[in-house]
Amino acid sequence: MSSALLSLIDLAKEPSSGKRRELLREVTNLFLAHPDAISDAEMQLYDTVMSQLTEEMEAVVRAEIAHKMSGASSAPQGLLRQLMVDHIDVAEPILMRSNALSETDLLHVVTTQGQEHLRAVSRRETVTENISGVIVRRGDDTTLNVLLKNEGARLSRESNEAVVARAQANPDLHAAVIGRTDLPTDLMNEMYFVVEARLRERILEENAKLDPALLDEAMSKGRNSVAIAHGSYPADYEAISAEIEALRKNEKLTPPLLARYMRDPNPTWFLVALSQLADLDFLTAKHLVEKREIDALAIACKAADLEKSLFLTYAMIMLNHQENAMAKAQEYGRLYAELPRETALRTIRFWRLRRAEGHAA
Repeated sequence: MSSALLSLIDLAKEPSSGKRRELLREVTNLFLAHPDAISDAEMQLYDTVMSQLTEEMEAVVRAEIAHKMSGASSAPQGLLRQLMVDHIDVAEPILMRSNALSETDLLHVVTTQGQEHLRAVSRRETVTENISGVIVRRGDDTTLNVLLKNEGARLSRESNEAVVARAQANPDLHAAVIGRTDLPTDLMNEMYFVVEARLRERILEENAKLDPALLDEAMSKGRNSVAIAHGSYPADYEAISAEIEALRKNEKLTPPLLARYMRDPNPTWFLVALSQLADLDFLTAKHLVEKREIDALAIACKAADLEKSLFLTYAMIMLNHQENAMAKAQEYGRLYAELPRETALRTIRFWRLRRAEGHAA
C-alpha cells in the first residue's frame, strides 16, 4: 500500500472541516492518478475514507467529487452508490456518465428516485431495455421525452407499445415517438391518426421504404395496444354493405358510382363503397370522412386507384366551408399525385391490422 495513501488516512482524524475538505480532494486526486492500478484492499480503504469524508461535505463539494469520479473507469462502489442517490446536482454527473455503475445500481436509482434522477439516467450513452422499461413505467412525460430522444436507449416491444399508448393521448410526445429510428413500423402506423401533417409524412416515408417481406414481418409481429374509438355502425350498415358487396362481385362498383355516392344524402353508401374499393374497414373510413382527414382520404383513394379528379371532387366537398378551399384542394391534389400507390396500399394494410386486432370502444 502506498505511503501517500497511509499518510492521507492518518490525516482523516484531523477535526478541521477545512482541512478535511482539502484531504478529500487530495485523496480523490490520488485515486484518479491510477484508478486501474489499485488493489482490492486499497480500493476498500479508498471507499471507506472517501465515503466518510464526502458524506460530511456540503453539496458543492460533493458535486465536485461526483464530477471528478464520473469519468473514472473504476471507482469505489460505496462512494458511487452514495453519490448516485444524492441531490440531483451531485448525482447527475455520476448517473449520466459513470461506467463504473452496474445495471443493478441504475435499476435501483430508476426504481426508487424521482424524475430528475430518471432523466439523468435517460441521458446515458447507453440505456438497456430493462432500465428503459422502468423509466417508461415510472417517468412523467418530460422524462419520457428525454428517453425517447436518446438513440442510445433501447426499448423492448412492450415498452414501445406502452410509449405509443401514452403518446396517443399526449401531443407533446408525438415528435419524440415518430423520431425513434427503432420504433416498430406497425406501432408507428398506430400514430397516424393522432399526429400532425409533417409527422404523417414521416410515417408515409417510412412505409415507402419498407420491403414487402419486412412489411409481412411487421404485420405478423403487430399487436394493437390502443384502438381509436370511431363510433358505432349505422343501423343501415348491413343492408347497404350487402348491396355494395353484390355490386363489387358483379364488377359494377366503379369510381363513377363512388362519385355519385359522394352526393347521396345518406353517407353510409359512400363510406361502405369507399371502404370496399380501398379494402379499408368501415369505421376507419367513417373517421377520416367525419373528421375531414383529407390527407388520410387521399391514401384511401389512392389505394382504391381513383383518378385525381375524383379525389379532388370529394376534397372540395370536405373543404367547402373553409377559406381558400380551392387553393387547399389544389395542394392536396399535388400531394395526391406524388403519393405512390404502393405506399398507400402498405399504409392501408397497417390500418387494417390495427382495426382487426383492436376494436373501437
